[in-house]
Amino acid sequence: MSKTIGILGGMGPEATIYLFNLIVKGTKAEKDQEHITSIVFNNPKIPDRTDAIVGNGPSPLPYLIEGAKMLETAGADFIVMPCVTAHYFYGEIVKHVSIPFLHLLVEVLRYIKRELGNLKKIGLLATDGTIQSRLFQDLFHKNGIEVAIPKDNDQKLLMKAVYQKKGIKGGYKRHPKTMILEVLNELLQEQQPEGIIAGCTEIPLVLKQADMDVPFVEPLRILAEESIRKSGYHSRNR
Repeated sequence: MSKTIGILGGMGPEATIYLFNLIVKGTKAEKDQEHITSIVFNNPKIPDRTDAIVGNGPSPLPYLIEGAKMLETAGADFIVMPCVTAHYFYGEIVKHVSIPFLHLLVEVLRYIKRELGNLKKIGLLATDGTIQSRLFQDLFHKNGIEVAIPKDNDQKLLMKAVYQKKGIKGGYKRHPKTMILEVLNELLQEQQPEGIIAGCTEIPLVLKQADMDVPFVEPLRILAEESIRKSGYHSRNR
C-alpha cells in the first residue's frame, strides 16, 4: 500500500526543493498518477538552527513541532526533514507526533555501512551547529568511523560560503563553490578522509562528485531514496 510523504522544509527553501526534485526524478513512474503523494510544508520563518545551537538565537523547536504536527494532521504517513542541523532537535520533535520520522543521519550511516563498508575515516562539511553538536561525530564513532572536520579558519570560510550575503542561502553559486572547494581540498590534503559527507544540505547545490576523487555522500539523495522505498514505490536508481 502506498504511503504519503510529509516533508518538513524551509531550512532552507532551496534544499527543500532539491529533496522534492530528487524524489520526483528518482521515482520509477511513467505518468503523473504513478508518482508519490507528497505534502511539503516549506516554512522559511523557522529560526536559524545553528544560531540556536551555539546560543546566538531563538530555538526553532516550537516551529519544528508545529510543522511536524501539521504534516501528520494533513495526512502524511511519515516525515522527512531536509536539514541536517535541525536533527539536533529530532528527539524532542518525535515526542509530539505518532507517525514515523526518518532520521537523516541514521540513514546516512546505514548507506555508508552498506555501500562503503570498509571506510574508517570520513570528512564532514557542515555548519557550526552540526559540528558543535557532534551529531555526526558521536553517532559515527560508536560505529567505528572517525569523522574529520575542517580546521577553524576553513570552517569560518565554509560558513561564509553558506550564510554570507552572496552565499548559497542567498541564491549564489559560483563564488561559494570556490570557497567550499578551498575548504574541501585542505581537508583532503591534511586529514586524508576516505570520503566526504555533505553535512549541510545546501552544499550539494554547489559541490558534486566530479569535484573530488573520494566518494561524495549526499544525505538528501540517501533520504530521497529511502523516502521512495518507504512510500512503497520503486526507484529509478535501483
